[in-house]
Amino acid sequence: MIDTVDVTGRLRKMPVQATEPVEYRLAIGDTRVPLNGLLGQQVRIEFGGVIRCIHCDRTTRKSFNQGYCYPCFRRLAACDSCIVSPEKCHFHLGTCREPAWGEAHCMVEHVVYLANSSGLKVGITRASQVPTRWIDQGAIEAIPMLRVASRYLAGLVEVACKSHVADRTNWRAMLKGAVPELDLPTERTRLLSLIADDLDALRRSHGEDAIRPVSEDGRALSYPVQVWPDRIKTHNLDKTLEVEGVLEGIKGQYLILDTGVLNVRKFTGYEVRFRAGPR
Repeated sequence: MIDTVDVTGRLRKMPVQATEPVEYRLAIGDTRVPLNGLLGQQVRIEFGGVIRCIHCDRTTRKSFNQGYCYPCFRRLAACDSCIVSPEKCHFHLGTCREPAWGEAHCMVEHVVYLANSSGLKVGITRASQVPTRWIDQGAIEAIPMLRVASRYLAGLVEVACKSHVADRTNWRAMLKGAVPELDLPTERTRLLSLIADDLDALRRSHGEDAIRPVSEDGRALSYPVQVWPDRIKTHNLDKTLEVEGVLEGIKGQYLILDTGVLNVRKFTGYEVRFRAGPR
């Protein structure tokens, strides 16, 4: 393989741009490698065995919460359990690990949305993260449902929704590409009627303006994929230090190679060498 790209550095989550199709870059150290133009080329990722915390730069034997060392994992608000389960937010109790971080990231407007990634699901994200969050989940379409005053409140709404709709993506189904389109505006109306009593109760507790329904249009998303995999084989840099194959597509935070798929976000903080070139 004659390399047209050869970069080394610490791997980070892939930056995206919501174009048609989505535009991806591979973040390695300070370099941002445009990936869409590498479709059909041979790529190789070599893990050198070093993992460095994305917060403090400490070398760590194991990555926690996708890129952190254990001390940071235990100390940072971004790694607290309430990030995964926002209804468990304890900012209002005065026990947030980092109150300033909580003010900036949790006590701001959030969007409760419906997405179609492997079927209908409900999710939440900061308003500033739309549509990036949808892309990271590999959604082919998504629509805002409610705008709420905080992450905690968004989590409570999500709990109410989970009685009626899934909150997880089947990543294997998402990567196979055969995801039927849905009528998201109709699904939004249906779900809002199902949780109307829950929303009324939350408004009584948190204020009428704390939860606002929206009539915003949905958004369709397409991804740079030449060949959808029939069977999903996963690459794991912890077990195989070198991953190589033809880049056939990118969706969510996955590289789709003819030899298997690699979840880039899972290996955040890993020091790697990335090479690409014609077959």
